[in-house]
Amino acid sequence: MSLLVPLQSICLIGFALLLAVATWQDLRTMRIADWVSLAIVAAFGVWALSGVAAGNTTFLQIGLALGCGAVMFALGALAFALGALGGGDVKLLAASALFAGPALLPDFLMVTALAGGVLGLAMLAGARIGPAAKAAGGASVAGRLRGGLPYGPAIAAGGLSVVLALAAS
Repeated sequence: MSLLVPLQSICLIGFALLLAVATWQDLRTMRIADWVSLAIVAAFGVWALSGVAAGNTTFLQIGLALGCGAVMFALGALAFALGALGGGDVKLLAASALFAGPALLPDFLMVTALAGGVLGLAMLAGARIGPAAKAAGGASVAGRLRGGLPYGPAIAAGGLSVVLALAAS
C-alpha cells in the first residue's frame, strides 16, 4: 500500500479535529479563528494532491471542489451581509465544502441545517448555548434569540458527516 492513502486518512483526521476546535471556540467565544479555516484548506490541499498522486482523485474533482468552496463562500458572504451568519461561520462553511465537493455537498448542507435546527430548538427550549446565552441567564426567549446562536457546531456536524462518508469510500 502506498504511503499516500494513510496521508489522506491523516488529513481527514486533521479535518475532524479542526472541526472540534472550531466548535469549542464558537461555543466559548462566538468566534472561530481564521487559522482553523486556513488549516482546513491546507489539509484539503494535501488530501487532494495525495489523492491525485495515488490515482484516486482527478484534477477535475479538485476543481469542482474548489468551485463548491467558492460558491459556499459567496452564499455565506451574502448571509453575513444579511446578519444571518458570522464571518467565522462563513469561512468554516466554505473550507468544509472543499472536502464535501459536489458529490457530498447536499448531504453536508442537510446535516448542517438539521444540526442548526436542533441547536435553535434547544436554545428556544432554554438551553444555554454560547457565551451570550450564559450572560443572559434566565432571560426571555426574545432575549436569548438576540444573543445569537453559535452555528459552528452545526457546520462541524455537517463536516463530520463528510469525514465519515469519505472514510467509508
